[in-house]
Amino acid sequence: MTNINLIDIERVAVLGSGTMGTGIAGICANAGFEVLLLDLEKASCDTAVSKIKAARLTAGRSSMIENHALLDKITTGSFEHDLDKIADCQWICEAIIEDVNIKREIFMRIEALRSDRSIISTNTSGIPLRDIYAGMPMRLQKDIAVTHFFNPVHIMKLVELVAGENTQPEVIATLADFLGKSHGKSLGKGVVYAKDTVNFIGNRIGCMWMLAGLQLAEKAITEQGLSIETVDALMSDPMGFPATGLYGLIDLVGLDVILNVAKNLEVNLPANDFGRKFIHFTDNIRAMVERGQLGRKTGGGFYQLIRHNDGSKTMQVFDIQKQQWRVAEEVELPEHERTLSGLFESDSANARFVKDVMATTLCYSADLVPEIADDIINVDRAMRWGFAWQRGPFELIDELGAQCLIKRVNAHGLAMPKMLQVLIDAGQSTFYRNHGSEFLTTAGNWERVPD
Repeated sequence: MTNINLIDIERVAVLGSGTMGTGIAGICANAGFEVLLLDLEKASCDTAVSKIKAARLTAGRSSMIENHALLDKITTGSFEHDLDKIADCQWICEAIIEDVNIKREIFMRIEALRSDRSIISTNTSGIPLRDIYAGMPMRLQKDIAVTHFFNPVHIMKLVELVAGENTQPEVIATLADFLGKSHGKSLGKGVVYAKDTVNFIGNRIGCMWMLAGLQLAEKAITEQGLSIETVDALMSDPMGFPATGLYGLIDLVGLDVILNVAKNLEVNLPANDFGRKFIHFTDNIRAMVERGQLGRKTGGGFYQLIRHNDGSKTMQVFDIQKQQWRVAEEVELPEHERTLSGLFESDSANARFVKDVMATTLCYSADLVPEIADDIINVDRAMRWGFAWQRGPFELIDELGAQCLIKRVNAHGLAMPKMLQVLIDAGQSTFYRNHGSEFLTTAGNWERVPD
């Protein structure tokens, strides 16, 4: 892309003042760019700016704006009265409701008003880009992309960049430079290149891990006597995953959100996709949704914090089998079960659960390249930067030992995941070599890891 002329972005329009739109507007203003923030009502945008200001006063180092003066870079307005102002913007980022028809309507309005060589992107997390631009003018199709930020925008490093079938190379090159350059005037994000497939990279794998985890954990709780606390202890430090574990993360995200993701996967996953096995909630989890027991946003999901009159607190956990709350217990794993490799070498109930979840997740990941990304680098970075995994799936396979997964696949009579087959055919034992400076391509060759 060295010979491509980049588009100079100085002014940004963000359409939508919800959580994501507010975050995108905030980080753009913080980086020194002029921002036009629009929504159905100007008042909604003004409220969003007030929230940014309030966060600046209370959040300390995690605030999205370094000083109040930068808030002056955000101009607010409404779609009805101010949409024509996008003509002065070089990047127009849509972050409205996840409804393809509403998005298509706003994109047609944008197309009639925007300037030549301006870039349009959508922050959709699950709607295929091709469904948004289908049948629209080629001028728009050449200038459109997905820029999928992760929440909270000002903290999470990942942005997934997705091109459409007709997107010009200069559009992707410009966005990659604008979003990811770590020096000069840019957003300093971690950009990964994804393909226009369901849920892109991070959510395709991360949600598979969560959905498979929900089913396999409940099975282990019912049949092997594991507890929710034990599941989360296993699905955190030993895996190099955040301390929330599985159930804690789902409480943070919300069961309603996970259910919507599952419905989207049911509609859009390929018919033969292995992930279809896990897209339906168990009866117990569905009952929680029906009760409105969704997670932190409703006061409790799998965990709830009880505040007592004397100022003390008690963490409770929801017993899935008995369908009632009890006091959460501290879990200390045996020393030999505190690493991924240690668990795969064990035959305890804990180990069997981990092997089921992680072998499923890692084999699924290995079968998605090159479907969702051209190489393993983008997959590993997406999971590190978007889900805060210490190691991505292919780095975890290297840590575990690919032969461990290959033997498991053969023992169960399953089809060999694509990248594991590449590894076998190339006569290699790892996906990375030379201290991680080189990676194995889909062709079975070694290339240097890009910056």
